[in-house]
This record gives sequence, structure tokens and C-alpha cells, in this order.
Amino acid sequence: MSADNTTPVTTTAGGEKPAHLEPSKLGTKEYWDALYTREISNHASNPSDEGTVWFDDSDAENKIVQFLDEQEHELFSGIFSRDDAAIMDLGCGNGSLLFALHDDGWEGRLCGVDYSEQSVELARRVLRTRVLGEDVPEFKVWDVLNGDFSTVQARPPSSQQPLEGDKNAGWDLVLDKGTFDAVSLSDSRDSRGRRICENYGARVLQLLRPGGFFLVTSCNWTEEELKGWFETDFAEVYDGTEKKKLGLRQVGRIEYPSFSFGGVKGQTISTLCFQKRDI
Repeated sequence: MSADNTTPVTTTAGGEKPAHLEPSKLGTKEYWDALYTREISNHASNPSDEGTVWFDDSDAENKIVQFLDEQEHELFSGIFSRDDAAIMDLGCGNGSLLFALHDDGWEGRLCGVDYSEQSVELARRVLRTRVLGEDVPEFKVWDVLNGDFSTVQARPPSSQQPLEGDKNAGWDLVLDKGTFDAVSLSDSRDSRGRRICENYGARVLQLLRPGGFFLVTSCNWTEEELKGWFETDFAEVYDGTEKKKLGLRQVGRIEYPSFSFGGVKGQTISTLCFQKRDI
């Protein structure tokens, strides 16, 4: 039993997950280490070159920030605000999304994690070239599929927050801009022989506080497929009197320009917002 009294259970209740993607080099750590090594070198030669901003051609970063601004007094009302939100960015890359949130006035804890040491080094170097004042984003090496949760608690146990247990340790908002896409392209398997992307939803659930939100952006999966991946896992929580089931349920989406091909309408990327709630 973990310190936050949450026992996660992975299941396919509610439907099977979507079919897997064919593995590619984008699903390997070696690919990302090499990419960010090059981007560190480029940044050293030209500090204005801060590296790749994923999905920039769809203006995803600006749309994500705009969505969070719009939902601060809607979906997020009574749960967190820009002044106190604990936000984690999974697979932070060069940190651009967290820098954008900081510039937009989100002043709570902003933490980017990545399993690539080179990615985190690039984000830290970019941070040093910016004048951000207090409450700057932090970046650390952490593997979402294998990392120790005790090292990425949103608020330390000694924090004098009006929260308890899972609510104290869990994050208010977890962001993913392309990271699940990369994980989905890995051919690595867990101890049960499953592709490692099968474990992603359950790990996200453990990161979130009850009532917390998960905002995921993908170019590989449609909205319905994202629901299939993230609405089929749940966590069992013992609150001292009974066990409850908590899972992710879609509560919002971001609209992108659409296209039609062969009579089918679609978007080049998809962004869905899920909330951790009773199921």
C-alpha cells in the first residue's frame, strides 16, 4: 500500500484498448537522446535556438494555454487556479510548454519530467537564458513508466497544504504533448509481455489527485482512440471506510482546423481533457 492509500489496478473494463501502432525509432530512448544532444549543441552555438516545439504547425501550444485560461473558472473552478496549480508536463522536451504557461501567469508549481537526460539538460540550459523571476519551472529526469512516485510528489508531505493523502501527493494537472505518441511507438514490453503503452494510463492515474485533470495531445490517435486508451483503466482507493474506483473520464477537448478526405472529416492532431473521478 502506497503512502497515499491508492492501490492502482490496470484493467480493460469498459472495452478493449485500440490496436497498437507499428513500432518505430521514435519509440526508442536512443532516438531522443541523439535528438536532444544535437539540440543542446545548436543551443550552445545560438542561444536563441531553443529546439523543437512539437505540433507547432498546428499551433497546439498556444491552443493549450488558451484552453487552460478558459477553463480556469469553468472546469477547474474550486479545484485549482493559476496561482496555486501543481502542473506536471510528461516528456517535457525543451520545456517550451511550461515556459509558455509561466509567461501566461501560471504561478503554481511547474515541473517538467523526461526520461532523456539530454532533454532535461536542454530545458535547464534554456531556463538559464531566460529571465523569469521567481516560481520558475523545474526540470528533472524521471521515467513515467518506471519512475518512483515518491520522487515526484506535487507537494512534499511536510507542506502545510489543506489537502490530505492522495490529494497532497497528486498533481492538479498533468500535461502530455506527444509523449504518449512516442511511448506508443516503442516495441518494449513489460514483465507480462504487454507493449509498455498498455501501462501508461494507469501511471497517469497515480500521478493525479482525485479531481485532477489530464490533458493529452496526439498526432497518432483520434479522439475516440484516446478515449479508448485512457477511459479503460481505474484505480481502487480506500478512503478509510470503503473502497472506491477512480478513473479518467473526458470532460473537454480542443478544436483544431479540420479537413475532409474520402468523405471522412478529421483533424491533424487531437487534444482531450480527462478528469480523475469516481466511476
